[in-house]
Amino acid sequence: MRTALTIAGSDSSGGAGIQADIKTMLCNGVYAMSAVTALTAQNTTGVTGIMEVTPEFLGEQLDNIFTDIRPDAVKIGMVSSAALIKKIAEKLKEYHAENIVVDPVMVATSGAKLIEDDAVSALKEYLLPMAAVLTPNIPETEVLSGMAVRTGEDMIEAAEVISKTYGCAVLCKGGHQLNDANDLLYREGTGKWFYGKRIDNPNTHGTGCTLSSAIASNLAKGFSLDESVERAKRYISGALAAMLDLGKGSGPMNHGFDLQSVFLGEATTTGGQR
Repeated sequence: MRTALTIAGSDSSGGAGIQADIKTMLCNGVYAMSAVTALTAQNTTGVTGIMEVTPEFLGEQLDNIFTDIRPDAVKIGMVSSAALIKKIAEKLKEYHAENIVVDPVMVATSGAKLIEDDAVSALKEYLLPMAAVLTPNIPETEVLSGMAVRTGEDMIEAAEVISKTYGCAVLCKGGHQLNDANDLLYREGTGKWFYGKRIDNPNTHGTGCTLSSAIASNLAKGFSLDESVERAKRYISGALAAMLDLGKGSGPMNHGFDLQSVFLGEATTTGGQR
């Protein structure tokens, strides 16, 4: 069985972060492992508290993972401090990690800033050049390219700047703010659009985590980057189309929409299974 590692923060409500990553990896056929960067107290309405791990403890987690069950791919989500970012880069370089997918979580789709300036600088200097592919949303694309993105043509130009700057592929996520569900994969001077249909579902908590984890899962299984992106988009479309409705805010998707097992049945009033 192929393996994948997520390096990210915990989401106590289960819709994003480590929890979403593990669900996604399992449902995409790989064995999931995790190195937790922070604990969060959050639900579908927002985050009320964050407790970071120390760089030393994060490094210890990564040592234990790579020296025992080596991951075939690595997904990196939100890491909020420069010290943690440097530790991740140090360990990934030490163990010659492959198929690194970086979801450069810096700016929320609402425009709210999520990490400090020194962490953004560390991300750019240490982690992004190690990536096989980056998966920024529009606000993050603007930060990384230094330009405003308002059209599809802007996405192409910005993706070219990012790809040349960091020497990696870039999947710029359009999203409903720009062009429905159309994403642009840019690498080696060439852009390719992956078209999607907008699904009218307000429960989109964890979509970025889920997409990047699905890409990493498929890279771990030996699919090409193009195939991995296509399969990941199909997976997230299915998870959204399942129309799970939990919580009082922007709820989670149904990561297990495609699972079929006798163990999924619920109990009946007579004590059997239905």
